[in-house]
Amino acid sequence: MKLLRYGPAGKEKPGLLDSDGKIRDLSKVIDDFNGATLSPASLRKIAKLNEKRLPLVKGRPRLGPPVVPRRTFAIALNYAKHAAEANAKVPSEPFVFTKTCELTGPRDNIVLPKGSKKTDWEVELCLVMGRKAQHVSKRDALN
Repeated sequence: MKLLRYGPAGKEKPGLLDSDGKIRDLSKVIDDFNGATLSPASLRKIAKLNEKRLPLVKGRPRLGPPVVPRRTFAIALNYAKHAAEANAKVPSEPFVFTKTCELTGPRDNIVLPKGSKKTDWEVELCLVMGRKAQHVSKRDALN
């Protein structure tokens, strides 16, 4: 079972990919993916669902971003190699900044700002687990 969001941009619904690789609708179980619905207790509830009883999504809908974006905090030049690539000096203190929250689905177009002369092609991925974890087996993922 893999969680996903599907549907037109801005109107995505929560869903899951079942064991047969088909998309099932989760919108009658949860409104969307957020802190509460991604809590360990909620994830255990979702994991216990009989996926075959969830409505089957017809066709090949667009896959959306996995979560609704809120705000992003970043640290500039936190890798020496990245600073060297930019011909910049590594700061002595972390430089924290915010970014606009833009997420796309896996096959969505990325629209560059009008008049953009140089775009930094970076991809960041963040996963918040809620507590310390290391070498967690699939079986113990929700414990």
